This record gives sequence, C-alpha cells and structure tokens, in this order.
Amino acid sequence: MSHYPSDASPLSARVLKINVGFIISEGPGFSRQIELNIPQPITVAEDLTLHYLTGDVRLTRTSEGILVQGNLQTTVIEACSRCLREIEATFPVTLEELYAINQHHADTTVFSIQEDGILDLAPLIREETLLATPNQLLCEAACKGLCKSCGHNLNLGPCDCALEEVDPRWAALAEYQKRLMDG
Repeated sequence: MSHYPSDASPLSARVLKINVGFIISEGPGFSRQIELNIPQPITVAEDLTLHYLTGDVRLTRTSEGILVQGNLQTTVIEACSRCLREIEATFPVTLEELYAINQHHADTTVFSIQEDGILDLAPLIREETLLATPNQLLCEAACKGLCKSCGHNLNLGPCDCALEEVDPRWAALAEYQKRLMDG
C-alpha cells in the first residue's frame, strides 16, 4: 500500500507509542484526550502505510488497564478495483480496545501495555484500518475497467481488440451490459 514520492519517506510507527505511566498511576476513572495529527505518510506495519492520520484518541484508566477510544481519519494509496489506477482512499477509522496493564488481564486480550508503561497504538490502528478499508475501491463510479483481452484501460478509450462473437443465448445480457457501459 505504499507508493509515495521519494521526498516523502514514511515515518516509523514509533510515533504511535505513547507513555501512559502517568495515567496508570492516577487510578481508575482518570482519562486523557490526545490529538493525533500526522500529516505525512506513516508506516504502521510492513503491509500498511497511511498517507496521513488525524483525529482524537481518549485514554481512560480502568481497573483492568487503559481503554482506548478514538475517531480517526486516514488515507491510503490503493489500486482501483477495476482499472488498477492508483487512487487515494480516505475513510474514518474507529478505535475501541482495552489494553491490559498486568499479565493476568493480558492473557484475555490481544493488546497490553509494556512493562515500561508504553502503549503501542500501531497494531490497533493497523487492525482497525484494514477492517475499515472499503472492499472495492473505484477511481470513479463509472470506471470501465480493463479490456479482458489486452488489458487496455477502457477509461482512456476503446482498445483495438476484435470484438468477440457472443453466444446467442447470452446476446440479451451482452446488450444490457453494453448499455450499462455506454450509459
């Protein structure tokens, strides 16, 4: 997912590590709101680079750990599902997860706070971003895709492939498809 200009090298996921020792020491009920505003590409994991990440995250101390809740906005660079042209897809990402503070609770949750009081948001943001990414990203709703014979991007105009003769049993469906593509 990362195709960025060479002058915009992505940040490391280290910027998503937060020292929460002061929240742990305050006891249950204490909360802190933080603003994430990362206006440049950030590599969250090996398989995910975000173009930008912005939003608010609330960290609330509970008896089991720290509840992370947030509403973020992000953009990823992906390929159009039909024509494979590179596009930017912007969408919201919602966070809500409990990070355990001791080993007893860490056995029942995937996320935990390190012994040095560091809470790493990167794995949670990766997981929620992958779940929030639309299944079919299109450069535009009327994208015509690629020619199934030569691979030409049909949004740029027709290709030079010879039209295939349609089985008469499928002629009505082929006509309907033609009307959809032209219309």
